[in-house]
Amino acid sequence: MQSSLSATKTFLYLLMTLCLLNCSGRQLRSDSERIGYRETGQASFYAMKYHLRKTASGERRDQNALTAAHRTLPFGTRVKVTNLKNGKSVTVKINDRGPFVKSRIIDLTQTAFKKIGGIEAGLIEVAIEVVK
Repeated sequence: MQSSLSATKTFLYLLMTLCLLNCSGRQLRSDSERIGYRETGQASFYAMKYHLRKTASGERRDQNALTAAHRTLPFGTRVKVTNLKNGKSVTVKINDRGPFVKSRIIDLTQTAFKKIGGIEAGLIEVAIEVVK
């Protein structure tokens, strides 16, 4: 009886935790709600050690592709990333989750990052806008 009660408590705790995690953060669900969504913050790029590793979407991370990681946007979303300092922009596809550093809003492949600023910068102030 005691182990059954303990298992039930554990199950309820896990269920509540999953519910809370699912409710946290802004989830953009419909295409009409996503298109035009804007956010500003810092962009970073993936280190080469992650090249060809699997992303959260199951795709391989290709440093030569125009892809990125975002915390909440659905996989496959197309995002225009604009460097706020020089006005250069690139459109990338979201295929991974992250970044996991609070001040950053998007992680780009090195190729995408180079199109809007030099790798030596490390971080770039950007605006992102969902385009598709």
